[in-house]
Amino acid sequence: MRYKIPEIIIKIVKTLINASFEAYLVGGCVRDLLLNEISKNETPIKPKDWDITTNASPEQIQKLFSKTVYENKFGTVAVINESVEDDETLRVIEITPYRLESKYSDKRHPDKVKFTDNLENDLKRRDFTINAIAMNPVSREIVDLFNGQKDLREKIIRAVGKPEDRFEEDALRILRAIRFATELGFTIDEKTQNAIKNKANNLKMIAVERTRDEFVKIVMAKKPSSGIITMKDMGVLKYIIPELEEGIGIEQNKAHKFTVWEHNLRSLDHAAGKDWKLEIRLASLFHDIGKPVSRRRNNKKGDWTFYGHDVIGGRMTAKILSRLKFPKKTIELVSKLVRYHLFFSETETITLSAVRRTVRNVGPENIWDLMKVRFCDRIGMGRPKEAPYRLRKYEAMIDEAMRSPISVTMLKINGERVMRITDEKPGPKIGFILHILLEETFNNPKLNTLEYLEKRAKELSKFPEEKLRKIARKARDVKEEKEKKEIEIIRKKWWVK
Repeated sequence: MRYKIPEIIIKIVKTLINASFEAYLVGGCVRDLLLNEISKNETPIKPKDWDITTNASPEQIQKLFSKTVYENKFGTVAVINESVEDDETLRVIEITPYRLESKYSDKRHPDKVKFTDNLENDLKRRDFTINAIAMNPVSREIVDLFNGQKDLREKIIRAVGKPEDRFEEDALRILRAIRFATELGFTIDEKTQNAIKNKANNLKMIAVERTRDEFVKIVMAKKPSSGIITMKDMGVLKYIIPELEEGIGIEQNKAHKFTVWEHNLRSLDHAAGKDWKLEIRLASLFHDIGKPVSRRRNNKKGDWTFYGHDVIGGRMTAKILSRLKFPKKTIELVSKLVRYHLFFSETETITLSAVRRTVRNVGPENIWDLMKVRFCDRIGMGRPKEAPYRLRKYEAMIDEAMRSPISVTMLKINGERVMRITDEKPGPKIGFILHILLEETFNNPKLNTLEYLEKRAKELSKFPEEKLRKIARKARDVKEEKEKKEIEIIRKKWWVK
């Protein structure tokens, strides 16, 4: 096979087989291994986990391995491999007996499970045909009772058996179907689609954390817009983020050629195409979510306005992410990026202090994320360039605004302290001394200690004011020349003047 099955997995399966039990890999790892064979991708998919199914009971499994954990009612035994250091997916291997399941009262978990000796019984309870394939990693025998390999080749997500039954058992499978289709670039077969539409209402019974996790995986796919469009078309999105649907058909002003809905999705796809992190993707998706609420008609201009949509959108984003129980840090960052995405960037008129204000609003650690959201906004508008000269100049101004301050505030001593140790009165002489100290410590940061500065300040205080003025003026000229060179380097870095 194009992806080598780890030796520890083969060893575990052999241990079960040598004890006269059946043992197969099953689920996502088999799907990924077979996809590697079908797709011929240059970089094979690495399975995220390795699940094994067997006709051995939990007690029999535990007897075969030195360190195991068995703490659930579904029969799954976790085999702990402490010797594995370089691959997290191999530290814990789950082995589950073949099983039958009763009804799912909570639309998520079976009320009871019953172990069985029949592999077919186990496979037919699984969600989709592409996940219901078993493989013996030793003999490479494949058990495919529901034509899952055919669906892999034809890129189809199809429920095992009757789709309505699968979604009635576990409503989270509705989102999983859409997520798999999005991640793999597959389509969902017609019967499965119809069942999703009919059973979408069951999502209300699923824990918010589980729906959030599936939504995150959709957002983190290579083409996340396809998943969100599918969620909308299947009647699923309204149970998770109905606010996004408010942008459907909402025309924008003349600067935009797409509706709010299309624009948000295009912005998200650009973030995904850049492989940017979750927070930037979410902010790109939500950055204009406040537009439908804020839209007003300007009859004089014959155009739409969206005043305050950034502020409204920031609040809406925080509310949505809180409802979905995202971590507090994620909520704070994403809502902040949405709130401040509309910063003024006309570099011909904007001042450096205005740029500093933007940096202060989002925090120096988040300013470059904000710029990425702005890039996504531009591409989402249909603009050809992510960062035209104007935005590159703004980036240069950010870089300049974020330089380490070259001022007396850097010193470990202040004017009040200088007056106290020198008995000097307030006046120009104190300022001259501080600027001389600044030049000395700037050239040699090791001198920026209270001990040295106090000693040097006492020495300088003995000079007449005019001599201190000349020394300080020279220090100022050196400082300004240094700043000029730094700014030249910054602007060259961003290809701006």
